[in-house]
Amino acid sequence: MKRADIGLIGLAVMGENLALNIESHGFTVAVNNRTSEKMHKFINGRARDKKFIGCLTVEELCASLKIPRRIIMMVKAGEVVDSYIDTIVLHLERGDILIDGGNSHFADSERRWKSLKEKGIHYIATGISGGELGALTGPSIMPGGAAEAWETVKPLLQAISARVNGDVPCCEWIGEGGAGHFVKMVHNGIEYGDMQLICEAYQIMKEMLGMGYPEMENVFREWNDGELSSYLIEITRDILGYRDEDGSPLVEKILDSSGQKGTGKWTGITALNLGIPLTLIGEAVFARCLSAVKGERTAAAAVLTGPQVDFAGDRTRFLSALKDAVYASKIISYAQGYALMKEAAKEYGWDLNYGDIALIWRGGCIIRSVFLDRIKQAYDVRPDLINLLLDPFFKETIDRAQNGWREVVATAATNGIPVPAISSALNYYDGYRSARLPANLLQAQRDYFGAHTYERIDRPRGEFFHTNWTGKGGSTASTTYSR
Repeated sequence: MKRADIGLIGLAVMGENLALNIESHGFTVAVNNRTSEKMHKFINGRARDKKFIGCLTVEELCASLKIPRRIIMMVKAGEVVDSYIDTIVLHLERGDILIDGGNSHFADSERRWKSLKEKGIHYIATGISGGELGALTGPSIMPGGAAEAWETVKPLLQAISARVNGDVPCCEWIGEGGAGHFVKMVHNGIEYGDMQLICEAYQIMKEMLGMGYPEMENVFREWNDGELSSYLIEITRDILGYRDEDGSPLVEKILDSSGQKGTGKWTGITALNLGIPLTLIGEAVFARCLSAVKGERTAAAAVLTGPQVDFAGDRTRFLSALKDAVYASKIISYAQGYALMKEAAKEYGWDLNYGDIALIWRGGCIIRSVFLDRIKQAYDVRPDLINLLLDPFFKETIDRAQNGWREVVATAATNGIPVPAISSALNYYDGYRSARLPANLLQAQRDYFGAHTYERIDRPRGEFFHTNWTGKGGSTASTTYSR
C-alpha cells in the first residue's frame, strides 16, 4: 500500500486549496472531511489524477500515513478542533505530529500543546494567512507549538509558503505553545485596522470630496504605486472599478453592515488583559459593530442632526494630506500590534523574532505590503526596539505626515465624517509623545473614592500613598493599581 506523506482533515475552501498546494510540491496527501460527499467530490474533481488518497474516516487516514505521521487540521476553531483531536489521538503514536492550521485562539493552542505533549504527540499550532488564493499558490505560515518537531515539518511548510526577497520563504518558526496562533491573531487585528483605514479614506473621498468611482479608483491605483503599496490597497482599486451588470459600481449595491469572525475581537481583549493600548484595532472592531446595527442607524439618520458637508479647499492638496493620514495611521497600527506581541512574549515566555515576523507577513498574507520591509529593517538593526515610532525611519515619516494627518482629522470632524481609526491613531501618537498625561488627576480621583493609592513624582517609584481627602475616610488603603 502506498503511504501518504501527510494527511489533511477539512476540505472547506482553505483546506481544499492547501491540499492542492501541498500535492503540487511533490507530496502525496491523504484527505478526509466530516462529510464523505465533499471528500468524494474533491477526489473526483480538482484532485483527479493527482497524488491524493481519499479516506472515509480519521482512522483510515491515520493508517495511510508514513511514520512519523503528519496531519494538518483545517477545521473550524473552538470545540470542533478539540473533538477532532480526541478522535485523532486514538490512532496516533508517540512522535506523531498534529498541525492545527485553523484560526484557533492562542490560549486554546497553549492548552492543547501541553496536553498532547504529555501523550508524546507533537502539536504544531500554525497560523496560515492568504485567503483562498494564498492557500493555493503560497500563504504566509506562522508555526508554533512543539519546537522539537519543527525540523520535521519545516521542509514541507516552507515549500508551500509564499516567497519574497530572492526566494525567502514566508514561513519561519515563531515559538512554543500558542505563539504561532498569537502572531496570526495580531496579524488579523492589523488586517482589521488596515481595512478600516482604507474605508475611512473611501468615505472621505466619496462624501466629503464628492469624487466619482473612476476618480477614486485612480487614486488607489496611484497609492498602490508608492509607499502605500499593498494587497488591500490593490484590491480596493479593483473593487472600486468593478461594475455590476447594469454598469453601475457594484460596491454601491452592497449593504453597509459588516461581519467578523472574532480574531479582531480576540486581539482587542488580549490587549486589554495585557494592558497594551491597542486603540486603532479596537476602533476598527467597534466600527464593524456599529455598522452591524444598520436598522438603528437608519432610524437615527432620520432624527439626529450634524453639520452639512461643505469642503471648499484644494482637493488635490487634501488628497495628499489624506494619503499622509492613512500612512501615519498605518504606522501606529503596526506599532501597537508589535507592542502587544512584545508584551505577550514577556508574559508567556516566547522568544519572538520581530524582524522575521515582518518578513513572514511580506508575502502571501492579507496584510502584505512593501511597508513591512521597513519593519524588518528596524528590528534587524535594533532587536530590542521598544516601539516602532522610535525607529528613525518611522519617526521621520510621522514628522513629515503629521500636518496632513491633523488636517484630515480636523476637517472630517468639521464636516461630520466619522474617522474613528485615523483619529484614534493620532490620539495615541499625541499621548505616546506626552511626557506627562492627566493620569495624576485620575489617580487622585481613584484614591479619593476608593483609597486605591498613588505614587508621587518626588518619591521613588514603587512607593504608594493614600490621602484622607475628606477627613472622614481614615488611613486604610485599598490595593495598588495594576495594568
